[in-house]
Amino acid sequence: MFTEDELIPISVLQHYSFCPRQVALIHLEQLWEENMYTAQGNALHERVDVVHHELRKNVRTEYGMAIRSLTYGLIGKADVIEFELRTDNSYKSIIPIEFKRGKQKIKDHDRVQLYAQALCLEETFQVSIPEGQFYYLQEHRRSTVEFTNELKINTKHIISNSMELLLSEKTPQAHYDKKRCDRCSLKDICMPKAVNEGGKKVGRYIQTQLRRMLKDSEE
Repeated sequence: MFTEDELIPISVLQHYSFCPRQVALIHLEQLWEENMYTAQGNALHERVDVVHHELRKNVRTEYGMAIRSLTYGLIGKADVIEFELRTDNSYKSIIPIEFKRGKQKIKDHDRVQLYAQALCLEETFQVSIPEGQFYYLQEHRRSTVEFTNELKINTKHIISNSMELLLSEKTPQAHYDKKRCDRCSLKDICMPKAVNEGGKKVGRYIQTQLRRMLKDSEE
């Protein structure tokens, strides 16, 4: 079990899934830079995360609800949670709903975040949550995500790796990837191209020096 002081934000998991170096730059080096994508995402969440609730028939909807898991060491805020109630007010189902700009992604970055929210809710309310939902702004509709065994294993693996990275207090080396890096708000801070090219130059320099030393020893 983790203590309150040891909890990490659920958002760290999405960042780690996208890029471990991004986690270190934000949470270890305290660096941040906005771009169009982050600004749109923040504006969307500001509208959604105002804490309030609604009750319609047998469904209670909570907005901006604080959640945590002492078992997995997580803390965060859920955009929307729908509680379907039975006649005795017990929970028939609990569905976390995450609002995102853009559209569905092939990779698990967003799904990891959603399942982490489910882990927190399962611990708090002692229920099983088999699925969650996304509302992507570009698609204007909800999409349901099944929490598969593969997603569960991947998420728990990322939780462990994220905590290990933060405890190490070391920033990983940059690895340039055009699709990923060019969309990252930290690109100018991270400088993945420059770091990679610099590493190659150093490598070539060392190889050249070694060849010269070897040649000199043979003469």
